[in-house]
Amino acid sequence: MEAIIYVSRTGCQWEALDRTDMCKHSSAHRRFTEWAEAGVFEKLWKKGLVKYDALKGIDWRWLSMDGAMTKSPFGGEKKRQESHRQGKATNQEKPSHRRRRYSSIHPGGWRQQA
Repeated sequence: MEAIIYVSRTGCQWEALDRTDMCKHSSAHRRFTEWAEAGVFEKLWKKGLVKYDALKGIDWRWLSMDGAMTKSPFGGEKKRQESHRQGKATNQEKPSHRRRRYSSIHPGGWRQQA
């Protein structure tokens, strides 16, 4: 359990456990998978919420959860500048080292490379 909590809290890769004194990553990951499928972590989470609510109180009116992998519908507008990465249309001339070059690699003779 210590190794599973360590991976969850730090975000490290399972294989990083092999460099600790806790246990081998394969054992920890196998246990994690078994317990996740058995609902152990969900039960711990629910019990933790109940305990915290009894001790401190949870204002349930202000809670929300978004488990989607897409933009939140109430996420607001982007407030960052547009990217100026290569490939965007700009009025700037290409630097000299990025101009077309010729290569003799092509078996049919010389060919132009972009």
